[in-house]
Amino acid sequence: MTRVLFVVSAADRWTLSDGTEHPSGYWGEELAMPHKIFSEAGWEITLATPGGKPPTLDRLSMSRTAGLPGKLREVGHYLDSIRAQLDSPRPLDEIDPAAYDVVFYPGGHGPMEDLAYDEVSGALLTRVLHSGKPLALLCHAPAATLAARNTDGSWPFAGYRMTGLSNTEEKLNSFGRKAPWLLEDRLRGEGADYVKARLPLLPFVVVDRNLYTGQNPMSSERLARRLVTDLGER
Repeated sequence: MTRVLFVVSAADRWTLSDGTEHPSGYWGEELAMPHKIFSEAGWEITLATPGGKPPTLDRLSMSRTAGLPGKLREVGHYLDSIRAQLDSPRPLDEIDPAAYDVVFYPGGHGPMEDLAYDEVSGALLTRVLHSGKPLALLCHAPAATLAARNTDGSWPFAGYRMTGLSNTEEKLNSFGRKAPWLLEDRLRGEGADYVKARLPLLPFVVVDRNLYTGQNPMSSERLARRLVTDLGER
């Protein structure tokens, strides 16, 4: 059986450049739909967060601006069905990534607040990337790679072709213009070969070696199905 580790932000806010705090957390579709697809594929799923804190659902991800009503209902019902797992995640510092076949990071603004600076997560990402096992990060989740470092201090993701929420997409949020930093800019600055879809808000997935990245919430299902297909072929 394929074992997948979901690493989820424990943040419930995003601190903006003016010092204000915007309520945040994980994005509903980005956790629910991959979890559902992996579960339907028969994969065993473990959730982990920094400190083992139950993750917070970003309520904006369930608003009318986040998707069609039918999709939002599907996401909400699925999150309710896995409530017991969401309420009792494993502490991230107790996780041995060698015990898993795939590691998956859903997004939301939460990772911009905590995982981007979390040394435990950074060490896990570095280890998984070098192991050759599939590593997937969705939307804002590539922010977590900023905490990853090789033993010589270099960034392990330098030179990897990858995507994540674009500057244009971030600025579509009314509060996005107060971002203390933009993910696309930071990934490029660290040395990633950052790419994005020709138009914002379209599904877009990039695979480079064992690194899988999705640009935005609309990429959730495509990213998850690509992982299921690729692991099935193995």
